[in-house]
Amino acid sequence: MRHGKKFNKLSRTHSHRRQMLANMASSLIMHKRIKTTLAKAKALRIYVEPLLTKSKEDTTHSRRVVFSYLQDKNAITELFREISPKIADRPGGYTRILKIGKRLGDNADMAMIELVDYNEGMLKEKKAAKAKTTRRAGTRKKADETAPKAEAAPKKEETPVEEAVETPVAEVETIVEEVVETPAVEVAETTEEAPVEETPTEEAEEKTEK
Repeated sequence: MRHGKKFNKLSRTHSHRRQMLANMASSLIMHKRIKTTLAKAKALRIYVEPLLTKSKEDTTHSRRVVFSYLQDKNAITELFREISPKIADRPGGYTRILKIGKRLGDNADMAMIELVDYNEGMLKEKKAAKAKTTRRAGTRKKADETAPKAEAAPKKEETPVEEAVETPVAEVETIVEEVVETPAVEVAETTEEAPVEETPTEEAEEKTEK
C-alpha cells in the first residue's frame, strides 16, 4: 500500500537513493543534459533545482550547503562559475524533461533532462518567434521599399503595323495584270482532252448489221 507516500522511492533505500541522485545531479551540472528513465528524471528535478537556486548567491555558506548534497568539487566549481551567471535572471524552472520513447529491454519510459539555458537550438527558435510576433505594420512598407525590385523581363520586339498594311498600290496592280493576262492557248493546251478511241464492241455491231 502507498499510504503516506509523498515521493517516489525508486525501489531503493534512503542512502542508495541519495547517492544516486547526487551522482545524477553532478552529471547534469557537468554535461548539461543526461538520459535516464522518466521516474528518475522527475525525482532528479526535485533534487537539483533547489541546489541551482542556492548557487545564485556565491557565498561560502551556499557552497558548503551545496557541497553537502553533491560531494563533488568539480561540479561545485562548474555550478558557481559557469551555470549561476546564466540562471541569475530566471525565477525557477531551470530544467526541462523531454520524453524519448520506450527502452527495448523492459519497455521503461525514457527521458532526457537538460538545463534550459544550455539548449541553443530551442533558444534560437524562441528568439526567431519573438522577432516575428513583435513586428509592426510600418516595417513591412519599409522592407518593401528597401527590397531590390525585380528586373522586368525584356519585351519582345513588335513589328510595326503600318509597314505590314501599307503595301504599295503599284505592285498590287502589276500582280493582278500578270494573273489576268495569261495566254488562252496555254490554258487550252492544258485542258485538251485525248481523242476517244472506238471500242471494239461498236465495230462488232456494224459487221453483224451487214
